[in-house]
Amino acid sequence: MRLDLHKRTDLALSAMLELSERDERVPGSELADALGTTRQYLPQILNPLVKKRWLRSTPGPHGGYELLVGLNDVSVLELIETMEGPTLDSRCVLTGDACPQEEPCALHGAWQHARSALMRELGDLSLLEARNPDYASTPGEAG
Repeated sequence: MRLDLHKRTDLALSAMLELSERDERVPGSELADALGTTRQYLPQILNPLVKKRWLRSTPGPHGGYELLVGLNDVSVLELIETMEGPTLDSRCVLTGDACPQEEPCALHGAWQHARSALMRELGDLSLLEARNPDYASTPGEAG
């Protein structure tokens, strides 16, 4: 059972938050410094966001990155799937292999229910809401 995300997903979220606060084009070197990463690694982090048209990348000496969408327009789930790939997963929570349809594991129903609730919550939660330190993580409640 893997519920953690890669560091680049965290950096992508941080980049979107940073760019939303700046409200202007930010040079790559400046953005890399703000994120605590290298200028060389930055395109690997941000290219998926540029492809989604959430960010614009402008090359050249006066170039940089700028946010094209509002944080309220992107869900946490959309960001995760953009960076990590599709979250659809039929692996068994107990074995890590495919859970057989004809004889599912003892936790299959509970895990499917919990996973559906998590995906629903992340899909309903915008990046703007997620950045709020007062966000209530109580199921069914958004802060």
